[in-house]
Amino acid sequence: MGENIKADMEFSILASTFEKIEAITSRTQMTMYLVDLFRKTPPEIIDKVIYLIQGKLWPDWMGLPELGVAEKTLVKAIALATNTPESKVEALYKKLGDLGKAAEALKKEREKSSAGMGLLAFIPTEKKEKLTVLKVYNTFTRIALATGEGSRDIKLKLLAGLISDASPKEAKYIVRFVEGRLRLGIGDATILEALAIVYGGGAHTRPIIERAYNLRADLGNVAKVLALKGLEELKGIKPEVGIPVRPMLAERLSSPMEILKKAGGKALVEYKYDGERAQIHRKGSNVWIFSRRLENITKQYPDVVEYTLKHLKSNEAIIEGEIVAYDPDTGELKPFQELMHRKRKHDIHIAMKEYPVKVFLFDLLYADGEDYTNKPILERRKKLEEIITPSEVFRIAEYIMTDNPEELEKFFLKAIEDGAEGVMVKALHGQAIYQAGARGWLWIKYKRDYKSEMIDTVDLVVVGAFHGRGRRGGTYGALLMAAYNPEKDVFETVCKVGSGFTDEDLAKLPEMLKPYIIDHKHPRVVAKMKPDVWVTPALVAEIIGAEITLSPIHTCGMDAIKPGVGISIRFPRFIRWRPDKGPEDATTTKELIEMYKKQLKKITA
Repeated sequence: MGENIKADMEFSILASTFEKIEAITSRTQMTMYLVDLFRKTPPEIIDKVIYLIQGKLWPDWMGLPELGVAEKTLVKAIALATNTPESKVEALYKKLGDLGKAAEALKKEREKSSAGMGLLAFIPTEKKEKLTVLKVYNTFTRIALATGEGSRDIKLKLLAGLISDASPKEAKYIVRFVEGRLRLGIGDATILEALAIVYGGGAHTRPIIERAYNLRADLGNVAKVLALKGLEELKGIKPEVGIPVRPMLAERLSSPMEILKKAGGKALVEYKYDGERAQIHRKGSNVWIFSRRLENITKQYPDVVEYTLKHLKSNEAIIEGEIVAYDPDTGELKPFQELMHRKRKHDIHIAMKEYPVKVFLFDLLYADGEDYTNKPILERRKKLEEIITPSEVFRIAEYIMTDNPEELEKFFLKAIEDGAEGVMVKALHGQAIYQAGARGWLWIKYKRDYKSEMIDTVDLVVVGAFHGRGRRGGTYGALLMAAYNPEKDVFETVCKVGSGFTDEDLAKLPEMLKPYIIDHKHPRVVAKMKPDVWVTPALVAEIIGAEITLSPIHTCGMDAIKPGVGISIRFPRFIRWRPDKGPEDATTTKELIEMYKKQLKKITA
């Protein structure tokens, strides 16, 4: 997939930016470094630069191969490129704990020894050309796409050649990229802001760029269109079948009366199923299924592909629904965990029989050339019902329309009884469009009470870890967890969780956290508490607690309830990992403030 583009840039510019970003703790500074980088980048290769910043070669939803280089091969490539014994590379890696730094140190050593040879150093060698962004990117794609017999040797040769041509600093980031440990932690919001400043005429144009990205989840491509064709071109972007749309998200409340008031009086209330949210695309006989995180999960659900071809009448459409496991003998819905068996790669047809699924549809984003994201919900729902031939396994989600809080509560209890998590309440007014990639009050979650003081479980992001003691020695004993603040694009700490983990969970923690460990607080983390180890915000876990309380040491909702204090979770307990959620999908600061207020009302009532 390498491209022959004349415009290019020295890779050292990118490596230097990475080094600067790695050393800072300010998000504003991070944005300005990106602005500086984008100004130096030729528009023709801005997409490649953005993918490299994100630590990938292409969007995840494309389902294309990753680099697929084993650690042993990487060690061998460094050894070849630096003319060093593998044992020395491994020893240095063990000492530094970072293979990128090991490669950098060996390259420096090599340069010194060459310099020490004086004029003789220049006799046997040819003058090396400087590495460019395209050369690095195209070599990476060749490595990723190399398959079959001899592919390991091809990957080794290409990688060794790249490291050989690299400067010490470039080698460090090339190795880290291949390892999947770039660890820059630059969020989409920061990239969008920098793009708006460079190509949009200022930060005020970010909403236009963000909307295009929300409709076409390919930040590199959106940036390239913006850089080459301008802001006006982005304004006309529509959803495209085969490219996922970033999903609309909901707020949460726990009082039917307040929910209906927020929704504008009357609302559509539907079951909130405990399954995997899926965006289903169809174009003729081709079907793609994307997860909530926009990963291509089509291979996990061949039965859903079949249902779509059979029951979706539109030749070209993007619909949304929930895939739920069920017991074929009783018709009973099963919990989300049952679907995780579908992640098996080789025996999907066995898993399909053991864990059959139903699809409950709830929205339409696009149909036969028409963009439905900017149409009100009733229009979207009417069209969705027109293009679906319902069946037992592929149908519209159970729903009612009501303006009555008691009726809402009754329907909610029925949803729980039927195996759902609760209900989603959706505003019906004319402004109730599909807000791609946004969280708002047009959709409101009303979930079951977990029989504790705390209203609901929350999804929090790991931002730090504490070393275990006693029986937990050798692993981590607790994790520092944070909520997401979308207004500030930061993660604010909420609690330190150490209970609820099984021995197996604890044993896996060092390996799980290893790719994300950094030696300083991440620029997007706001924390007063200092863990033993800082972690790049990436992993999401579901947490329950006894109650939400005020805290002087946690930064979530700082000053929102009372000056100088934030919000914390008392007696938090780990429930499960949420691999289906990204860090920006975590429970928000605003939601936790809302939950605290509702809890307070219950106590004082």
